[in-house]
Amino acid sequence: MKFGKTIKIFLIDGDPNGRMTCELSNWTGKAYKIPRIKIRECSDRGDLANTGVYLLLGKDEEGIEQVYIGEAENILTRLSQHLNQKDFWNEAIVFVSKDDNLNKAHIKYLENRLFEIATSVKRYKIENTVTPTQSSISESDKSEMEVLENIKILVNALGHKLFEGKRENQNKETKPTAEFTLTNPRENSNAIGVPTSEGFVVFKGSILSTTTTPKIPGGLSKVREELIRTGKVVLENGNYVLVEDHVFNSPSQAAGVILGKSANGLTEWRINSGINLKDYEAK
Repeated sequence: MKFGKTIKIFLIDGDPNGRMTCELSNWTGKAYKIPRIKIRECSDRGDLANTGVYLLLGKDEEGIEQVYIGEAENILTRLSQHLNQKDFWNEAIVFVSKDDNLNKAHIKYLENRLFEIATSVKRYKIENTVTPTQSSISESDKSEMEVLENIKILVNALGHKLFEGKRENQNKETKPTAEFTLTNPRENSNAIGVPTSEGFVVFKGSILSTTTTPKIPGGLSKVREELIRTGKVVLENGNYVLVEDHVFNSPSQAAGVILGKSANGLTEWRINSGINLKDYEAK
């Protein structure tokens, strides 16, 4: 059973675009969100001289979200070094302990686990050139590292779904989300997906139409071309196959990209009983 959580955000400079701290109730950890241009002003934050893990966040030349995941025994010193070493990032998210209970082994363990999660989720391009080494910590320490889940929650709350799976978890107390299918035998397209809070997720292994209609909207055509260009859709045995889960803005965008034409996702996506998404949501 999941319980509600209270998140306290403090605007250090009174500016929503400036430095801020973020804390969860009943947790000894603390997050900082710091714009790159404000790093030099952080000498007034004593706990940033502590041990911790950090994320450098930005975009590449094509607008793709990027992240570098790191750890340091003195966070502020390391961030200051990165000002001269890396230029892709425009903000940092830092995690430190308010009671100094994180040691070097703990943060190395956290760095490695965060890297593994971000890599498996495949939402951001990872800037780390080598996989962080996972330190050896005791079983009891691992069981107490609820800090990992709290970091995931706070990073999401601060605007980055870096560690969030594309298929949203379901609570036992809530109605499970049905899986929807979209099939066009004539074009050999066959896809499975689910609606989420972000839009509509189409699952890995779904097959897209190999052709598009002359009147396909430019936006849909652009999305298809980008999926192919970036290798998220590949040609296998004459079929265009989605090789990883992908979040589309809406059911209609997902249906249109798969069918290669303008489509109404509310009527195209159906569960096994034949009920379409529009009628399913109206229940």
